[in-house]
Amino acid sequence: MRTRILVTLLLFPLSAPLIAQVFPQPGGLGSIAYDLADEKLGEFNFVRVQFDTYWGGGFGYGTWSIDFPDADINFLRGVSRLTNIKVERDPIVLRFDDERIFDYPFLYMLEVGQNGGIVLSQKETENLREYLLRGGFLLIDDFWGQRQWDNFYAAFNQVFPDREIKELNADHEIFHVYYDIDGPQMIPALYRSDEFGEQGIDRASNHAILDDYGRVMVLINWNSDMGDGWEHTYHQAYSTRYANNAYRLGINYLMYSMTH
Repeated sequence: MRTRILVTLLLFPLSAPLIAQVFPQPGGLGSIAYDLADEKLGEFNFVRVQFDTYWGGGFGYGTWSIDFPDADINFLRGVSRLTNIKVERDPIVLRFDDERIFDYPFLYMLEVGQNGGIVLSQKETENLREYLLRGGFLLIDDFWGQRQWDNFYAAFNQVFPDREIKELNADHEIFHVYYDIDGPQMIPALYRSDEFGEQGIDRASNHAILDDYGRVMVLINWNSDMGDGWEHTYHQAYSTRYANNAYRLGINYLMYSMTH
């Protein structure tokens, strides 16, 4: 695991402007890549987890890649603009059974409840457990409703069968480590609103698996879709308010992971 930044003030600029100020001009991936072209190798890279899911009696591949690579690149751009963290400009895709995950303190995965849920091999389960206990942080995003939760829980319970998944209240440090956020936020998908998200759900919640010292090892963003907030930053039909919330939440989770 790469050494975390010890002087945390280096991560924080004197002020953190709104996303609307940071992303004033619409543009595609070309303009994003140009903005990050001068970035030198830094403290943070966005690592997306590739995984298998059940599909029609066999294995299906693809739910892990939803919003990729636009969301990943936009989030890296937001981190570069809104903080003093130096980012590596190209996102990475790794599986849990790849030993390279131990080089990165922050992993991201999404859509963990679709198509019957995720399928983890014994090696993936053991590697992930070791990664988290060593100090790694996993952010899980964009899955909705009780059925998808049950699918996710059935697979993930194999990683830590002895640890409770706890709901986080709005006063938890993770919501205040960088931006002051009033607890979990429902980030809707494109062409939806935060009044009713997918499946008619009207409330988002954050849950966590903690280590023996109370550190959040796994942050579960349930009934909310930060990836769409990042991916559709420039989309005319997507509200800037939702994108703002997505970046604020994501940066808070990142700051927490790098300082704990």
